[in-house]
Amino acid sequence: MILEVPAFIAATIGFAVFIVGTAMNQHYAVLRRFNIPEPVSGGLLAALLALVLYLIAGIEFDFDMQARDFFLVLFFAGIGLNAKLSDLIRGGKPLLLLLVLTVAAIVLQNIIGVTGAVLFGYPVQAGVLFGSAALIGGHGTAIAWAPEVAAAAQLENAQELGIAVATLGLVVAALIGGPIARHLVEGRNLQPDRPDAGDTVGVPHDTDSTPETRIEPLSVSRALFYLNVAIIFGYMGSLALTAAGVKLPLFVPCLIMGIVIANTRTALFPKAPPVARTPALALITEIALGAFLAMSLMSLQLWTLVALGPAIAVILGAQTLITLGFVIFILFPVMGGGYRAAVLAAGFGGFALGATPTAIANMTAVTKRYGPSPMAFVILPLVSAFFVDIANAIAIQFVVNF
Repeated sequence: MILEVPAFIAATIGFAVFIVGTAMNQHYAVLRRFNIPEPVSGGLLAALLALVLYLIAGIEFDFDMQARDFFLVLFFAGIGLNAKLSDLIRGGKPLLLLLVLTVAAIVLQNIIGVTGAVLFGYPVQAGVLFGSAALIGGHGTAIAWAPEVAAAAQLENAQELGIAVATLGLVVAALIGGPIARHLVEGRNLQPDRPDAGDTVGVPHDTDSTPETRIEPLSVSRALFYLNVAIIFGYMGSLALTAAGVKLPLFVPCLIMGIVIANTRTALFPKAPPVARTPALALITEIALGAFLAMSLMSLQLWTLVALGPAIAVILGAQTLITLGFVIFILFPVMGGGYRAAVLAAGFGGFALGATPTAIANMTAVTKRYGPSPMAFVILPLVSAFFVDIANAIAIQFVVNF
């Protein structure tokens, strides 16, 4: 039996799951010790409860995710508003390095995916569904490429395979980012490069601030106004890009418009009350990210993983171990070996096996505990949500046409 859950009710359940996850993290020290994000704790608990209900009573929930998609756009518009031009200029080299490392990770994932697929009797083309199409690409990319794989390899359940791999990858991604950062930050006694840089996501513990930056109706309204402006112009930009034949997720142009609006405002009105890196904007972005991730995880259909049996367990196990090694021994030193590199390592672990919001949630959990790293929140989404789609499409097409 399938129970359809309307968007408003789904959002309400998402907030409840977020609250439960926060309570779990406050109660269980192990979750805090390994920097597991609150919405991940609550979301996975909800997904497990849904699995039990499905196995016992055959009940399946179909959530309307319109509200979740809005939270994603709202969050990335906030990330854009937090981006300062000086950070973007300094981020040029790290952005290029992270892009090169991401391309290397795509190739590596597909090598492992193809090898695993062949070992378990799947066609070579199915390797992309065990690799970058479902992992770095996520659910959307896996679904988009499933028909191509099905046609090339005569694999009828290609879409179900891609969704299952992406689902398990998302779960693993949400769990490994925090431990990666803890290992790197505490093991090497790393400190934030700029401890006073301000909060990108999440409310600081010390709220001793000026009237302009204090969390009050005016500062929250100001932040919401500029978020809405960024989303409006981002939506207009998305329509223009679509008309020109360029397909990008809506949150990408909203992120870019947030960057443009924030830096234009600062240049034209330098004495205006701040919006970037204020507690009000940080609060809104944390709520948006938490609600998005809680809703994403609570809607996971974990029973879809059972049908693949040992194949998905073995191949995803190998992908996870290789990702951990890649992040700790290659990405971390190449990105400089400092605190920002550790934050990016936590984010990359979430992105390589899951999705960009998972990466951001991992980095948020880390920076709330150890200190800010604003540039990490700009360069990783630009790579994971923009540049990577092009490289991933080329790699996937190569394997599918093999």
